[in-house]
Amino acid sequence: MHPPATARWLRPALVSCCAILATAIGCNRSADTQAKGQVVVYTSVDDVFARPVCEKFERDTGIKVLLVPDTEETKSTGLVNRLIAEKARPQCDVFWSGDPIRAAILKAKSVSTPYQSPQSAELPKLYSDPDGHWTGFSCRARVIIYSRELVKEGQEPRSVLDLLDERFKGRACLANPLFGTTSMHAAALFTKLGDAEAKKFFEGFAANGGKILSSNGEVRRRVAAGGFAVGLTDTDDYNVARQEGKPVGVVYPDSDGMGTVIVPNCVVLIAGGPNSENAKRFIDYLLTPAVEQALAKSEAAQMPVHSGVDVPPYVVTLDHLKPMEVDYAALGARQEELTKGYLKDWVDRNSQ
Repeated sequence: MHPPATARWLRPALVSCCAILATAIGCNRSADTQAKGQVVVYTSVDDVFARPVCEKFERDTGIKVLLVPDTEETKSTGLVNRLIAEKARPQCDVFWSGDPIRAAILKAKSVSTPYQSPQSAELPKLYSDPDGHWTGFSCRARVIIYSRELVKEGQEPRSVLDLLDERFKGRACLANPLFGTTSMHAAALFTKLGDAEAKKFFEGFAANGGKILSSNGEVRRRVAAGGFAVGLTDTDDYNVARQEGKPVGVVYPDSDGMGTVIVPNCVVLIAGGPNSENAKRFIDYLLTPAVEQALAKSEAAQMPVHSGVDVPPYVVTLDHLKPMEVDYAALGARQEELTKGYLKDWVDRNSQ
């Protein structure tokens, strides 16, 4: 028995309608997924500090963050080289740098592209690229940490140049100046002191028995354990030692002289990245006072550049420091020159 003619006509129509409906639902889901999607973030910031910020962004926006951290020993340098190598076919959307040196290098290599976030209007121009290739926010400072067990009260160093003093002979350390914030500090010293005086510092450090260690974290660990009396590192490393109850003190060096080196975080939009709109949303998020407050209250103990951000009592704010006056954009080229020239030779001669 054959079905009625009407039923025979309705069957393909219903199938067609269902197909159209399924396609529409699929398209809506696809559009929803595409609207949220993902953002690929390379970062030289320690994973323990960067990941909670990224996870909060994911929860707030539904955008998945694929976070790619650098190693402790090659901090910043490894990812910068990777970004340069990927320039023709970018895999990354945002570079969250722990310092402006690497951001300036990416600009010089045409890896970055300008982006003026609406959130940057209230930020000091001092810490950002005037052309919009990178924007600075939460800061660390380059500090001297010392062992309270090995350095008598009143004998604390007050300047980085004090590391050349006889009382610290064979008892001072710094991280490898070819990498990370130590390379930025070195470039700042060459810019501020001039080549001749900066070379005197590095040669004098080695002649006084100063040691090169693998990282800022290693400087913290060795000073905290009493292996060295003093070391150059960052405020976040000092704060970790402080929270661990280690017998260490901190000096913000050269406060009555050339000033303390301030190291802002910088965020960079990568040219031709696969998720540019999500990248801009992530950048906008990073530059909010809420993120600066979160970084201040984390183990990183970073100093906000927004005014009026509530910080814990152990975080020294920028208005209580004398920053070294440096052109952050110019430091990138200087750092590249030094790490391929004098500093590489110095490390080769003085590493054990």
